[in-house]
Amino acid sequence: MGNVWIALGLTIFAGLATAIGSGIAFLAKRTNYRFLSVSTGFSAGVLIYVSLVDILDKGFNRLGEAYGQPWGSWITLASFFGGTAVIAIIDTLTPHTHDPHEPHVTESVENHGSAAVCPPNPQRVAGSQGPSARSLGRGEGRDELFRTGVFAALAIAVHNFPEGLTTFFSALRDPEVGAAIAVAIALHNIPEGISICVPIYYATGRRGKAFLYSLISGLSEPLGALLAYVGLRLLVGKDGGLLPPQVMGVLFGAVAGIMVYISLDELLPTSRAYGREHESLLGLLAGMAVMAVSLVLLS
Repeated sequence: MGNVWIALGLTIFAGLATAIGSGIAFLAKRTNYRFLSVSTGFSAGVLIYVSLVDILDKGFNRLGEAYGQPWGSWITLASFFGGTAVIAIIDTLTPHTHDPHEPHVTESVENHGSAAVCPPNPQRVAGSQGPSARSLGRGEGRDELFRTGVFAALAIAVHNFPEGLTTFFSALRDPEVGAAIAVAIALHNIPEGISICVPIYYATGRRGKAFLYSLISGLSEPLGALLAYVGLRLLVGKDGGLLPPQVMGVLFGAVAGIMVYISLDELLPTSRAYGREHESLLGLLAGMAVMAVSLVLLS
């Protein structure tokens, strides 16, 4: 049971990063877009490398031992693409108008000289040419901003369920690898927290309310992981709460597919939107390199 508590703790840490994003939005005098670009690219590198090199390989091994070859490999591949299909369906069913994972062209990012995709910048919303929190607290502007923030929170909460599964079950297998994935997911969640809190804060003028919506959205991550784990234990759990190796193999394949999809559909486009030229690629390669070295050292 020790690994279960470690996995849950790491998943809670990753989910609470949305609240960190709220704090940054409230306290930072300006948004560091270069850091966001490199960090989200770094997260993508970590997730892609560990998914394809480590987690998917563990799925092949578990299912190969359970079913032999070639059936073990075929089931692993089906699990991988099944995971991508699940997150793709969730992504499709999420209302994209208010989904911060979907690109929306906004004003040019400072010093970038071209349109970019990014969560709301609190300084632009609060700038001298824009409305203040008090003026936005009245009329249709307030209602529209509040709806935007609430729908962003709901969209992120839905996306966080499968992200919670990736962190939890990775840490359940290997806490060291799970810690690296938790950090990568946390870096991904920080700008999501910004995209939730800014419209709600400028609609209501209440920091506490904006922070609460961001916090609740992030907590859906450990909640989804916990519900999935408890459900699987009740359905197929063995004595001592362990899951059968074939179930873990399918989960590893699905988790790898989910993480690759998140990286390609969310992290990399966001990273390129924030950064200049090759900053996204440098972050991606750095994430892969760090994950590769850590896997060798931990093996």
